[in-house]
Formats: sequence, structure tokens, C-alpha cells
Amino acid sequence: MSRKLYVVTHPEASHHVEGLVGGWYDSDLTAKGLRDAHSVAEALREQVPGTAAVKVVSSDLLRAQRTAAVIAETFHTAEVLDPRLREKSYGEAEGRPQRWLDERFIAPPARGGRLAHREGLRGAETKAEFARRIYAAVEAITAADVSHQVIVTHGFALTFVIAAWIKMPLASVGYANFAGKAGSITTLYEDDRFHNRQVLELSATRHLAAADPR
Repeated sequence: MSRKLYVVTHPEASHHVEGLVGGWYDSDLTAKGLRDAHSVAEALREQVPGTAAVKVVSSDLLRAQRTAAVIAETFHTAEVLDPRLREKSYGEAEGRPQRWLDERFIAPPARGGRLAHREGLRGAETKAEFARRIYAAVEAITAADVSHQVIVTHGFALTFVIAAWIKMPLASVGYANFAGKAGSITTLYEDDRFHNRQVLELSATRHLAAADPR
């Protein structure tokens, strides 16, 4: 069976416009973000064959959950929430002004120790902790016998969804980075003969123009 995964990064949320650190801080979509969520759903509806069953799995944080609900309604299904798809936790920095984090943030070393680095923040996840839970979520999602699935997650989490999809060893993800724009769709594909896993399109946002009233 060939299959496609559509990985959606939630659109604009309140922490974006308020200049606050996201992570596990449970911000909601803005009015623009909600419009963009509908544009994401419409774009997905155009890409998925009308007869195909679609499974929608989402981070349980409100901004992702609201996005997933719009998508699920479009496909006449219900979203499944999985907290393993949350954004990276920034511990004590979550919900604080971004400048607070910037003043305290310790960048990872160029060589060695990147997966265990905590960035100088109490309670923050390491990349290893973050990647392991995303990998576990993707493994569970791809175990389902469904040809079209939607994953709703977050910008930084997108990197590890892709890494898990292409089966990048956990030991190598310390340097991985796939930039994810808010409200984007990344399309992943596995063929039914060789079972090669591809990234067909990374962080597409052309569908958002229709939702911009300017």
C-alpha cells in the first residue's frame, strides 16, 4: 500500500503575536490563525482523493487541536489527540517574553553533547527527549493501515516528524533542522513497491494567500 502523510504546522497563535515563548505554553489560534486553518483544510481536501479515508492525529495543545478540529470536520472524521506530538518544552521559559529566553539561552555546542543539551533552562527538554517522543508518535501513526493521514504539530516538531519518517537514527538528529512555517503543509510519501520514504514537499504555504484579507 502506498501512503501519504500530510504534516501540518499550526497557523498563527497568540504567543506569536504577543512575543511569548511557545513550547508547552497553551496558546490559542488568533483570528488569522483560524482563517488559515480553514485554508489548510481546503488545500488538503483538494489533494486527497474524495473516496479516501483520512485519519487526523494532532498534538493536544490548544493551537494544534483547534487546527486539527477544522481539518477533521472537513473530512467528516474526528481528530485523535496525542501529547507526544507537542512542541519542544522550554521549561521555565514557556509563556514568558521571548527576550527573557534570549537573554538566558545557551546555544548547543558545535560538536558533541547536542542531544543532551538543556539550553540553560530549568525543566526544558533535551533534543533527545523531544525526538524520542516524536519518534514514538510517528511509529504509532504509521502502524495504522491508512493511505492518507494528517499530522497536526508544531514548527520545531516538524523536524523530528520528518526525521522519524525517513528513519534517521536518533543519534544523528542533533544536527537535523527542517524549517517549518506556521500553517504549512509538508507532504511525505511511501511507495507501495520499494517502500522508499520521500519528502515530496516541504513546508508549503501557497494555500495561505487565500486566507489573507489584505
